[in-house]
Amino acid sequence: MPTVRRKSRKPLVLAASVLAVLSAHFAAASTLIAAAASAAAAAAPAAGKPGDWRTTIREFAAQHFKNPAWGYSHCQRDYALARELAAADHAKLDDDVLYAAAYLHDMAAFAPWEKEKVDHADQAASIVDTILKGTGFPMAKIDAVRGAIRTHMYDRDPVGAQALYLHDADALDWLGAIGVARIIALVDPKGGPPDGPRAVAMLEDNLAHVPSRVLSPAGRARVEPRKAELERFLKELRQESEDLRTL
Repeated sequence: MPTVRRKSRKPLVLAASVLAVLSAHFAAASTLIAAAASAAAAAAPAAGKPGDWRTTIREFAAQHFKNPAWGYSHCQRDYALARELAAADHAKLDDDVLYAAAYLHDMAAFAPWEKEKVDHADQAASIVDTILKGTGFPMAKIDAVRGAIRTHMYDRDPVGAQALYLHDADALDWLGAIGVARIIALVDPKGGPPDGPRAVAMLEDNLAHVPSRVLSPAGRARVEPRKAELERFLKELRQESEDLRTL
């Protein structure tokens, strides 16, 4: 009987190696896809009940906007104060627009919505529709929300009632005791930026530039008490820290 040669196992070994490599690549790709899906899910609020978009947006802000100076609590204060100022001026507001803008105006100060080299107000205005869409918010009002968000900072010029009162509420939140609390809360306990003296410089900058940029009658009426409170704090802090040398 002729000798029967065994077939070489090299092709089988090679095939097994290729399959192993492909399996590893597929596993890595699956991991990346899953991570991307998780990020996308985190970046959009869960759909709420029809007409319940305010609860959806409020809960979304509470979950994602974590910062002592411009996080969820700041959104709450801006909304409440804007309403108070408008009521004092007997100004009529579209509360849908104000609510959405107040709770989402700083969203681009947070990942994954922030964009390098783009002002957070401009970035938030450009993408706010991606958050409001599907929540039940009346999307016909989205341009008004964009406008209010785009001009919420004190150095910008608001147009329209919602934009004006959000702008002034946001400015006033940099003054008084709450203005101090916001900035001091940013101090790095490990000595990184900002340290204590740098935080004081930030407060002094707010004191110098914010008051003149509060524009509404009701807003201007609240400037002096808050300005005086911030001035007293800074004066006493310097006295108690050897002009910041021991801060």
